Amino acid sequence: MPSRAKRARRAADVLEYAYPSHLRDCVDALPRSPGVYTFHGRHGSLPLYIGKSINIRQRVMDHCRTPEEASLLRQTTAVSHVEMAGDIGARLLEAQLVKRQSPLYNKLLRKVPRQFSIRLYRGEVSIAHSAECDVTASPMLFGLYSSPQSARKTLRRLADTHRLCYGLVGIERHIAGRPCFRAMLKRCAGACYGEEPLEAHEERLRSALIRLELSTWPFPGAIALREQGEGLQQFHVLDAWQYLGSVPALAQAGELAGASAGFDRDSYKIIKAAIESGLHEVSVL
Repeated sequence: MPSRAKRARRAADVLEYAYPSHLRDCVDALPRSPGVYTFHGRHGSLPLYIGKSINIRQRVMDHCRTPEEASLLRQTTAVSHVEMAGDIGARLLEAQLVKRQSPLYNKLLRKVPRQFSIRLYRGEVSIAHSAECDVTASPMLFGLYSSPQSARKTLRRLADTHRLCYGLVGIERHIAGRPCFRAMLKRCAGACYGEEPLEAHEERLRSALIRLELSTWPFPGAIALREQGEGLQQFHVLDAWQYLGSVPALAQAGELAGASAGFDRDSYKIIKAAIESGLHEVSVL
């Protein structure tokens, strides 16, 4: 929750708000097409905020009409943009630029230095660091978390919902053959002391985790996903759930295929949804 001082500053910004006339020419020059826009600070290259829209000009105008963004607008000296063929490319580029440049006013899409997943292997539950396993090729990985604590919180919630054993899902220490405290309260089905077969417990755990399961990369290598806009066609080069860049022609896609951008959960979600939609032509490179 914002502090009292921050709330007071925001209220003052709203009261003092005036349309940023110094940006009028810049905004008028923006296209009404999909893409990514950047608010630059005093020295031009300093990114204050990066956003995306299917209508760049309209979205930037919305910013300029919002009193709550007075502080951002006062510091902005220029607005640049990159046109994209559609929403997929705009979302991928936005996520990439925010992680690379860490703009002052962007709170979402920032780079997460460490990522963790829940791993289920031969009945054993553990928390896996992304550096320990290839999340793009390893099966039986579930969820993407910024800390082990976040992953354990999910396990605790699932255990409470499905009467799973805290000990067997790695939340608490487990002494083989002895009922856990929750089993005595009938909140655990008893796999910890033989009341429930371990195989049945594992199957119930797997069922509880299934909606969080990470998909392995379904192609032998890099692909080009075609996105057609009004007057602009792009091929987004993707590999192992990573966005490597966009090119206007399929013949150019191979030039980006060998690069590596690093795995991140935002790009994973965008790419997975785009591929599974079946609405876009995909070429294996």
